[in-house]
Amino acid sequence: MRKRTLQRGLTGFWWLTVAFLYLPLAVVVLFSFNASNSAASFSGFSWRWYHRLLGNEEILSAFANSMVLAITSSVIALAIGCLIGYGMYRHRHRKLGWLIVLIYLPIVLPDIVFGISEMAFFVQIHDWTGLLQPGLGTMIIAHVTFQIPFVALIVYSRFVGLDPTLFEAAKDLYATPLKRVVHFMLPTIKPALISAFFLSFTLSIDDFVISFFTSGPESATLPIYIWGAIKKGVSPEINAIAALMIGAVAVAATISLAFSRRRLT
Repeated sequence: MRKRTLQRGLTGFWWLTVAFLYLPLAVVVLFSFNASNSAASFSGFSWRWYHRLLGNEEILSAFANSMVLAITSSVIALAIGCLIGYGMYRHRHRKLGWLIVLIYLPIVLPDIVFGISEMAFFVQIHDWTGLLQPGLGTMIIAHVTFQIPFVALIVYSRFVGLDPTLFEAAKDLYATPLKRVVHFMLPTIKPALISAFFLSFTLSIDDFVISFFTSGPESATLPIYIWGAIKKGVSPEINAIAALMIGAVAVAATISLAFSRRRLT
């Protein structure tokens, strides 16, 4: 009897936690369909704010910047992080404690500290050389720097889960280094690579603080645009943007989770 009561209590706590996490998002999505320009009362369903959204050039420009930033930085981070992850695996028997600290540092470092340091670095480089003027380029570099550790750790965990004799078997079959990469390593870690890419994509789309400190006047992303527009009040148009971002991040996170589970099976 006590066990059943405990299970029911834990189940109820679980559903309360889920409701606490997702009901605010559901409210945002609901009010994006509000027929009236009100953030306090819902007067009926309407697609007017989504139609208005598609006709707003500033929002479309911010959306394009977000996509270019997320895709470009994720591809670059995937390539570099994959090499780092494999290097960590190859030299895992050495004392690499300092390297692990360097890998984890961008993950645990507060975003505002990371963003300010990136901004100061880019400004200094621009003063010295005239390069790295704040804009989409500096944002891509900044995003790559905090995406690489996630990719490296995911790829490293995949290699650690492999049977070490598989590498020796590939050598015994006289496969060249290039063939081992193309026909053995890449197909084996493909789920991890796809998972790492979509995780990087999600982190980039979701980021505001680092993007804010490294952006230029013509490189505003959706989070930056929302932050500026919300100063005038929360309108259903802002809710519509937020709803689309929630959907995009949810799809990317679902794909990443699916490939992560496939990687573990």
